[in-house]
Amino acid sequence: MLKDYPDVLTVKQVSEILNIGINAAYGLIHERTIGSHRIGKSIRVPKSCLMDYINSARFGVSTIAADKSNCHERSKS
Repeated sequence: MLKDYPDVLTVKQVSEILNIGINAAYGLIHERTIGSHRIGKSIRVPKSCLMDYINSARFGVSTIAADKSNCHERSKS
């Protein structure tokens, strides 16, 4: 499904993959529903974090199991 995408995604790519608007993608990232990292002014989403979100039993809910903490921590720049 995601083989044509790089291992680290932009917010625009996340919105394309999920077929949602870019504001909705930013919302999921801001709520930490999808793990991300801030690099300077850019936000990047590891593909593994997006896959965790897609595969989650709670897909569509704004909280995901705490055992996925490595994808829900934002690095500070």
